[in-house]
Amino acid sequence: GITYLDHAGSALFPESLLKAFTDDLRNNVYGNPHSQNISSKLTYDTIEHVRYRILQYFHTTAEDYTIIFTSGCTAALKLVAEAFPWIPEGTKQPSSRFCYLTDSHTSVVGMRGITASMNVLSVPIKPKEILLSEKNRLPAEEQNCMTPHLFSYPAQSNFSGTKYPLSWIQDIKSGKLRPIKIPGKWFVLLDAASYVSSSPLDLGVHQADFIPISFYKIFGFPTGLGALLVTNRIAPLLRKTYFGGGTAAAYLAGEDFYFPRKSIAERFEDGTVSFLDIIALKHGFDVLEKLTGGMEKIKQHTFALAHYTYTVLSALKYANGAPVVRIYSDTDFSNPDVQGPIINFNVLDDNGEVIGFSQVDKMASLYNIHVRTGCFCNTGACQMHLNISNGDIQRNLQAGHVCGDDIDLVDGRPTGSVRISFGYMSSFEDAQTFLKFIIATRLSESDTEIPFQSSVTKLMTESVPDDHPSFNNADKLSLIPCISDRELGNNSSATKTTVSWQPPEAEAESVRAAVSETAVPTCRRGGKPITVTNIYLYPIKSCSAFEVTEWPVGIQGLLYDRNWMVVNQNGVCMTQKQEPRLCLVNPSIDLKKKVMVIQAEGMDPISVSLEENTGKEAVICESKVCSHRVKTYDCGERIADWFSLFLGRPCRLIRQSSDMKNRSNQKNTKGLASATNISLSLVNEAQYLLINVASILQLKEYISARLEEPLEIEELIRRFRANIVISAPESFEEEEWAEISVGALQFQVVGPCSRCQIICIDQQSGERNKEFLQSLSAARGRKTNFGIYLMNQTSRSSFPDILSVGSQVLPVLKENTEIQPPTSSEEKYSG
Repeated sequence: GITYLDHAGSALFPESLLKAFTDDLRNNVYGNPHSQNISSKLTYDTIEHVRYRILQYFHTTAEDYTIIFTSGCTAALKLVAEAFPWIPEGTKQPSSRFCYLTDSHTSVVGMRGITASMNVLSVPIKPKEILLSEKNRLPAEEQNCMTPHLFSYPAQSNFSGTKYPLSWIQDIKSGKLRPIKIPGKWFVLLDAASYVSSSPLDLGVHQADFIPISFYKIFGFPTGLGALLVTNRIAPLLRKTYFGGGTAAAYLAGEDFYFPRKSIAERFEDGTVSFLDIIALKHGFDVLEKLTGGMEKIKQHTFALAHYTYTVLSALKYANGAPVVRIYSDTDFSNPDVQGPIINFNVLDDNGEVIGFSQVDKMASLYNIHVRTGCFCNTGACQMHLNISNGDIQRNLQAGHVCGDDIDLVDGRPTGSVRISFGYMSSFEDAQTFLKFIIATRLSESDTEIPFQSSVTKLMTESVPDDHPSFNNADKLSLIPCISDRELGNNSSATKTTVSWQPPEAEAESVRAAVSETAVPTCRRGGKPITVTNIYLYPIKSCSAFEVTEWPVGIQGLLYDRNWMVVNQNGVCMTQKQEPRLCLVNPSIDLKKKVMVIQAEGMDPISVSLEENTGKEAVICESKVCSHRVKTYDCGERIADWFSLFLGRPCRLIRQSSDMKNRSNQKNTKGLASATNISLSLVNEAQYLLINVASILQLKEYISARLEEPLEIEELIRRFRANIVISAPESFEEEEWAEISVGALQFQVVGPCSRCQIICIDQQSGERNKEFLQSLSAARGRKTNFGIYLMNQTSRSSFPDILSVGSQVLPVLKENTEIQPPTSSEEKYSG
C-alpha cells in the first residue's frame, strides 16, 4: 500500500465524506443562489448554514467575523492586499507599511507586489526580530496616529512545523510588540492554512483581523475552495474597485454609478460562489468530528507520531557515529503547542555530505512512500535553515535552478530538503514504514560501499529528476525505453523481428558512399574502435522496444520512435510508472506494408497504419509531454478497445500530429548550432539515448553481488531503454564526450540521463524490484545517472540518413570534464 506523508500539502479525504456528499446531491436539487426559485433558495440557505458552521468551528460568531469564500488561501491573501485601506507614500498623512515574517509562504510574500503598485513599502521581519520588537515602543505623543499597518505571520510554518505564538496577535494590536518603529495602528493577518489542518484555532481568544484558509488542507475535499475570515470592525474599511455579479445592490450601465450590497461577504464574493463545494464542507465537518472526535484529538495524535519519528530519526547514526539525517527545526518536538506534525530534514552520507532531496524522493517512491521535497513555497525558511544566502539563490537561478525543479545540489550544497507531515489519517505503521525505509537505504552494508564513477569525470554539479505529486517526473527514464528482440520472441503472441531498413538500391549506394567518405576512423585510447552494437526504437511511448539492425533517421530521431502514446480517460499520458504492463505491449514497424503491428500475450495482433489520418474523422486534441504541449490525434475506437481490454482500464492510443512535429526543443541543448530547428517526438528530454556496454557490464557485477544471483546483460540493457547501444573500451567514458559521429550522422551530447524507478521494472514480466535503482544510486555515488542524451540535425539530402549496427562511433571529448544535465521540466512522464 501507499504510505502518504504529505498531509501538510493536502489532507486525504475519507470515502464516507464523498458518500455523504453524493447522497446529498442525489436527494436535493441545488440551483444558483442568485436566483429566487425554490432550489436556489435551498442553496442560499445551505451556504449560510455552512458559514455559521465555519464560525462555530473556529469558536467565534457572526457578530465578530465575516466569512468570505474564495478559491483558496492564496486568493484570500490577494484580496487582503488589494482591499486593505493602505495610505501610500507621498501623502500628507504618515504612510502605511506591510510587514511579514520571512518564514512565510510565497503567497504572503507575493502580497508585496500589490502593495508596491500602491506605493506602499514592504518590510520583511525575521522571527528573532519580533522577539526584540518590544524595544520599538513609541513615545506617548505618537501613539494616537491611526495610519493602518498590516503585519502577517503564519500560525504554523509550513516548512518546519514551528508554531509561532498566537499571543503575538494581541501584543501587536495593543502596541506591546511593534514589527517596526513607526507610528500607526497595527492589524494582524494570521496565515492559518497550515495550522488548522491539525490544530484547533480559537478566534474567540486570538482575534486576528484576517485569517485566510484552504479547506482541502483540513478535509482533502473539496479542492479549490478557501475563505477569508475578517473581523467586522475592519471589514467596512476594506476597499474594492471591481464589482462582479451578485455584489451590486444597484448600478448603471450607462453612467458611473454603483452601490454595493450591504453584506460584506456578498460584496467581496464576485460572481456565483462554488456552491456545491461549499455544501460539501458541511459533510467535511460532520465526518471529521465523527471519525476523530475533534481537532484537539487530531493535534495530540499527529504530534505523537511526529514526536516518535523525530526521536528515532535524530538518533540514527552510521557506524562512524555520523548522523544519518540533519533535521531543520526550532524545537525539540517536546510540546504540541510550539511544534506541529511536520519534520523537515536532509539525508546525509557517512561523511556528513547531503544526499540530494530528489534522490531521496526517488528512493522513497520505490517503497511507495509519498514525501514532499524542495523549499515548499517558503524560500525565507529554506534560506534560514539551510544557510542559503540571497546571492546563492540568484546564482542558483543563473545556473538553471528554479522553484519546484529537481536540481537538489549545486556545487555539493543543497537547494532544498525533504518534508514529511502527518494528518489525522496517519498511523503508527506509517511512521514505522518511513523509518524502516531510511534504515534500509542508509544503514545497510551495501550502502556504505565505495561507489564507482566515470574513469575520468567527477561531476561537480548534480541534478536528479524529481518524481513529485505536484510534478510526476517519470521522465528521464522514459527516453530510455529498452527491450530486446528476444523479449518479443518469448511472447507467444509477439513475433521476433530484427528489422533492416533497405532504401532504394540507387540511394543505398549513395548512402554507403557518403558514410564511407565521412567516417574516417581515428582510433583513440589504445586503438580500440567504438561501434554500435544495438539499435532500438519505441514506437509507442513506454511500451516494449523494437530492435533493428539499421533504420532511417527522421527530423525527430529514429523514424517513428515514440510517435504514439497511451493515455487514460482524462487524456493524460500513461507510463510504466503507473501501468507496468505497458512493457508487455510489443509494437513492430513494417515499412514496406506501412503498418505498425501491436501484439501482447493473450491478445489478437492489431495493426495501425503508418500513414497519418488526415481525414475529417480524425479527432485532434492537445496533450502534454514533459510540460510541452503537443498536438495529437486519436487512433480510433478499435485500438482503444484493444488497449483497454489488455490493461484492464479505459485508455486510448493517440499519435503525434505532423503539424506539431516541429515541437522545438526547449531544454538545454548545450550550444547546438540551431536549437530552433531541433524537433522532438513524444520523448521527454532529447531525440536519442545512448548507453555503453562497458558501463552496463560494470554495473551488472555490482547489482549481481547485491542481488546475490546472476544477472543477464540483455536484461539490464532492456531495463535502461536506450536507442543506441555502443561498445566502448572504458566504462562511463561516454560521460566525457561533447559530441560524436556515427557514420555520416553527427550528434551533440545534451547531458546525462538521470534514472528513476522504471529501471526497476523487468521489461519481460512487468515485475518490480526496487534493488536496481538503489544499486545504481549506491554504485554511482548517490546519483542515478546512466547513459547520455543526444541530439542531431538531419542532413538536407534527398534520401534519409541511416543509423546502422556495426557503424563506428567517433567521439569528441569535452573541453572541460563537467557534464551539465539537461534542464529538467516541471512535469515529466516516462516513456
